[in-house]
Amino acid sequence: MASQKHEFKVTMTCEGCSGAVTRVLKRLEGVETIDIDMAKQTVHVQSTLPSDKLLETIKKTGKECSYVGVV
Repeated sequence: MASQKHEFKVTMTCEGCSGAVTRVLKRLEGVETIDIDMAKQTVHVQSTLPSDKLLETIKKTGKECSYVGVV
C-alpha cells in the first residue's frame, strides 16, 4: 500500500498527551512521520497503514479522537 498522510483530531491538553500519542504511533511498523499541532489539536501521520489501524492505536492513549481524512 502506498504511503498516505492522515489527519486526526485528538484532544490533547499537555506535552504528556502529545508524547503518549507519539509513543504509541512510533511502535507501529509502517509509520513514517508524526506531526502534532497542540494548538489545533491535530495529528498528521504519514504511513502505509490503514486509517482505522492508526485511529485504533491513538485511542489506546485514552484520548478522545476522530479521523478527519487524507491530506
